[in-house]
Parts: sequence; C-alpha cells; structure tokens
Amino acid sequence: MADITWEEPFCAEGNNCFRIGTDPQGNAYIAVAGQENHPLTDSREALRALIRDIKAGAADHLL
Repeated sequence: MADITWEEPFCAEGNNCFRIGTDPQGNAYIAVAGQENHPLTDSREALRALIRDIKAGAADHLL
C-alpha cells in the first residue's frame, strides 16, 4: 500500500469517524477510522472538489 499520511480522525455526532490522507504521488484517501486499509482513493484535486461541493451544499439532500 502507498505511504499514506493520515490526518486526525474527523468525528461527527456519534461514532461516524473518517480520516483523510495523502501520499507523495499526489493521491488523496478517505477511510473510516480504524479501516484505513480499505480507503477510497482519487487525486488531491478530486478531493478538493468534493470538499468544496459539500461546503457549497451539494450534498445537503443527503442529510
């Protein structure tokens, strides 16, 4: 597996904790805390776009 640098877990209400990580090759990772060996992966730009869209309300219908 890639040499991933993980951020501290982000935990919303309850026990829903996620971690975001990056590697030296420019990939970004999202994983459930404690299950970092099964991440979703894409480019850092894709992760930036996802975060910007979520902040802009694009996922509000899921709440």
